[in-house]
Amino acid sequence: MPNETTPPSPGLKVRPVTPGRWKDLENLFGKSGACGGCWCMWWRQTRSEFAARAGESNRRALRRPVNSGRVPGLIAYLGDQPVGWCSIAPREEFSSLERSPVLKRVDNQPVWSLVCFFVARAARKRGVSLQLLEAAADYARRKGARIVEAYPIDSRKGATPDQAVFTGLASTFRRAGFVEVARNSPWRPIVRLVLDERPSKPGRRAR
Repeated sequence: MPNETTPPSPGLKVRPVTPGRWKDLENLFGKSGACGGCWCMWWRQTRSEFAARAGESNRRALRRPVNSGRVPGLIAYLGDQPVGWCSIAPREEFSSLERSPVLKRVDNQPVWSLVCFFVARAARKRGVSLQLLEAAADYARRKGARIVEAYPIDSRKGATPDQAVFTGLASTFRRAGFVEVARNSPWRPIVRLVLDERPSKPGRRAR
């Protein structure tokens, strides 16, 4: 998720990843599995499991919940072209968060966690991440969530390499109304958005 300085992309559609859209996700992630064979399994495994399964094993691991009807995240399209991904689900689905002293639970309130972004190189700096973020919050609200939590990078020293900010930038979350609720690391706050029951905004609904 790079630094985004341009207005949102017109015509962007955001959809849940379903079995019928799995090939689109594969095309978006490419042979590298988004980043070094991750396939967005970093938060769903122990570090030893992740190291042993990077690549094809992680691809199969992410596909299993999709095939079973669960939605591990959302995919963004410009026209028919998949250009972005974000991973959002109840916090309990990301076991690595539960083991992290930096990202430990703030309180006992149930939250949905927005943990990862991936945007195709050609679509970066076009507002895709912000639109994904807003659609993900709306999707969680419609699934019954009342709080969305995230763990972005707070970079105060200029540009940050794209590969270092897969959890997003704090500035992007602030633009979307998220508020910092804890900070156990100088560079990684925990931010939250308290959701309400107002209707979705046009164009931001992940259908």
